[in-house]
Amino acid sequence: MSNNAVNANINITDKFQSAERLWFWFLYSKSIQNGFVRNHTTIRRPCEVLDVETLITKLYLCGKLSDEQLQVMKTFGDKKRAPHQYIYSENRAAGLWNSAMKVLECAARKNGWIEE
Repeated sequence: MSNNAVNANINITDKFQSAERLWFWFLYSKSIQNGFVRNHTTIRRPCEVLDVETLITKLYLCGKLSDEQLQVMKTFGDKKRAPHQYIYSENRAAGLWNSAMKVLECAARKNGWIEE
């Protein structure tokens, strides 16, 4: 069996480097599904959009993510950036964002979606 044949059987996926990258990928992928983005690249990921949506829902329903955290995640996710702790008007949002990302990162690591 040639080396190329062996490599063809290996399913390679790119894990995320952080919860932030997972979150931004999720929102981007949702926009593709909804037809808002036309040009996109296909990178194989260790999870599907529905997997992330299900995880976020479970974290919310068991009380690990709050309404405020989800609102900050959505608001700044749409801006494609995290809130900045040194900008006075974003200081509170930055705290909510950081705590939400810690929760998401812990859960995503358990699922093997984020690099160790």
